[in-house]
Formats: sequence, structure tokens, C-alpha cells
Amino acid sequence: MRHSVALALKKCRGCTTCIKSCPTEAIRVRNGKATILPNRCIDCGTCIQVCPHQAVRSQRADVREALERFPYTIAVPDPALYAQFHNLDDVNIVLNALLAIGFDDIYESAASAEVLADVMDDWEKDHATLTPELSPACPAVVRLICIRFPDLLGHLAPVITPVELAAILARRRAEEAGIPPGDIGVFSIVPCSSQVTAVSAPNGLKKRVLDGALAIRDVYLELLEPMRQLSHAEILPLASGREGASWAFSGGEALSRRGARYISVDGIVNVIKMLEEIEDGRMPDADFIELRACTKGCLGGCLNVENPFTAKMRLKDLIGNMPPSRTPTAAAREEVAAILESTEKPEFLPTFQLDPNRRKAMEKLMLIQQLEEQLPGLRCGSCGAPSCRAFAEDVVMGRASVDDCIFRVRERMQHEAVGTDPDAYLPAPFRRRARSSAKDGEVTS
Repeated sequence: MRHSVALALKKCRGCTTCIKSCPTEAIRVRNGKATILPNRCIDCGTCIQVCPHQAVRSQRADVREALERFPYTIAVPDPALYAQFHNLDDVNIVLNALLAIGFDDIYESAASAEVLADVMDDWEKDHATLTPELSPACPAVVRLICIRFPDLLGHLAPVITPVELAAILARRRAEEAGIPPGDIGVFSIVPCSSQVTAVSAPNGLKKRVLDGALAIRDVYLELLEPMRQLSHAEILPLASGREGASWAFSGGEALSRRGARYISVDGIVNVIKMLEEIEDGRMPDADFIELRACTKGCLGGCLNVENPFTAKMRLKDLIGNMPPSRTPTAAAREEVAAILESTEKPEFLPTFQLDPNRRKAMEKLMLIQQLEEQLPGLRCGSCGAPSCRAFAEDVVMGRASVDDCIFRVRERMQHEAVGTDPDAYLPAPFRRRARSSAKDGEVTS
């Protein structure tokens, strides 16, 4: 699998900030540089947001190159795009500006979200899904479930995102208009790295349906001048309703599930806690759970411009002037239902499997537990791993040496060099020689 999250090694200083923030412990620091364990990465973008040196980035398409690759290009904007602009009072201004910069057609993911929500009301009556039903709209969450919570795969609704559904419908519309299939290029405009990765590796589709992904922050810069130049007479009514646009913030998708008791969870740490509770049998009293890896939903994605709290305020103001939703035709409902039938359930990815052989896996597990008990348990990150448990696993799996632990080095120095100060090799917060002076209250070392 090709991930969109990548490291710029020249900028990386090995500061260990990223390894302590990664929710799946997918990052290590070795030889002074961070490295990503690709089978554990879910492309949530947390490392992109926390890196103080901007050494982590998301690989995505260039706007101008995307427009030049195909004779006929279609933009599929995520509604999070609308919340990035100051003093915007009409979503149609953004959509018309996309046409002005060179796109030939627009198909909002908000429009497909409305149809998807409408069809799902009937879908659930005819298809058995374990309760509570889990939203598959966030690719990072779906991949997290695949690698860490495989017992919950049966709780997932049909795995297709509004962006992917919009791409399928947009391509069909262009082909019906007589555009040759080879001339059509469909590009999503997305707020996060997980949706960039989903272009080349969709979770529930047999093949890719998008030709590339553009970051909202890149498109934002291209749109500023065309938006200023548009006159009211030139603006075409292209926007969908408020129901689809509300999917950009946490709780928007859940609200579209009419009549269902729902829970909306945002932030990857909170998502993991919720999934752990469900896995442990502590089922919440809800029919549907919306899960978003980013804070405040897609508005908190690492490829946005505005902070998620301000963006949510702006988007709520925008959608207040929009109609509730577009009522899909019977033909559109049948078309989307057929697409849902063709989706596939994601499979378990044995990322954390120690060994294919169960006996050897148990032996390695025992070695990991034994080594972990000998470690200090401080999660200092000095070894390049996010925790002592992860470091012990790295040692047993051959990815690290036991001497990478600075505390183990201190103990060895203490035995080999009598009279030396082994604590001198430790970072200041971890030295044990500090003591309080009863006489003057000073701390000496």
C-alpha cells in the first residue's frame, strides 16, 4: 500500500515529537531520523500537525498539473473547502471559481452525501449490520479498524465515502454527455492525508475511481483571485443542500441518519477509546456511531487552512442560508443502491502479528513481556520508540538493540566502570542523584 504521509529527512531532527503522538505507534527514530512503519500507518495526519520542523508532509497532486493531464477535468470538493474563506456568504462563489481556474465540471461530495444518507435509510432495512453501526466515511478510521479492531469489521456500513461516490456519479454523467472515458480526469479536493491515500487505495472498492487528490490549502490559494473577480451575474447555482455540507463537521453525518439514535466522536484518541469500549462489550446505547479521526471532523484535517473551531462557525453560518437538501430521484436512488451492492467489506490486516506461527508468536510475546518488565516504563522516547512496550517489541523483532535504551546503558556503565557517575548519561529529568538539603532547602546533584 502506498501511503500519502511521507518524511522530508533533510528537515527531520529526530526530536521524537511524532513518535509520541502517533495513535498506532507507527513511527520510530533511528540514526537521528524518523522512519515510518508502513503497515501500521493509517494516514491520519497527526504527525503532520505536530511536527515542529515541518518534516512530515502529505504527497498530493499539483493543481496546475492536474488540470493539464486530461482534456476534461471534474472537481469533487469536500464541503470543508467552503469554511476556509473569510466573509463568504454563498457556496456557489467557490464552486464557480473552480470552473474559472480551469475545471470543466463540478460534482460536490456534499451532493453525493445527501443521496447516500437517503439511500442508507432503506438499505439498513434489507441488510443486516451489527449494532451499533459504524460510519465508514473516514478512511483513517476504517484502516484503524482493519489493523487494530478486526472484530468490529461487521459493524461497518457499506464502505464508500461521499467523495468516491461523487467521483463515480460524476464520471458517469460526463460519459453520458459524450465525453470519451479516457479524456475524463476526476480530482477530489480533500482536507486530510487519509483521503489522499484513499485515491490509490480505496477501502471498499475493487478499483480506484479518482485520478488524484488536491489539498484544500493548495486549491484555496488558486481560488482567491477568481473569487474576487466573479460578478453576481456570472454565478451559477451549483450548490447542494445544508444536509450534505454538514458532513464536514462532527455530527453532520449522524444528523442525516433520520430517526436513529447516534453518537458522534471526533479526534483519533477519542475514536480509539470508543472502539475499545465496543470491542470490550460495553456497547453504547446507540444505533449509529459517527467516527472522525480529526478534531471537529473533516474541518480539522491537516490539509486545511483555517483552524477547525473557526471553520465550524463559518460553515454553520454558510449552511444556514441553504435549502435543507436535494430530494434524489428514484433513478438516482437505484443507481446509488447498485453501487452500494458492489462495495466490499475491508479485510483484517495482521499488522500486529508477531509471527504467522502461533507457537513462535507466543514465544516472542513472552520475550517482549520479560524485557518490558526490565525497562523503566517512562515513555521518554530516548530509544526512538514511543513506549517501553514498543521498544521491547522492536528488540524482539530485530528492529532495535537492547542497548538503545539509555537506562540499560546506565546500568551497564555502573557495573563496568566502578567510581564513575552513570547518571551523567541520562537526561536531566531522569537522573536519580538529586537530593534535598535539609539545611537550606536547595536541591543538589
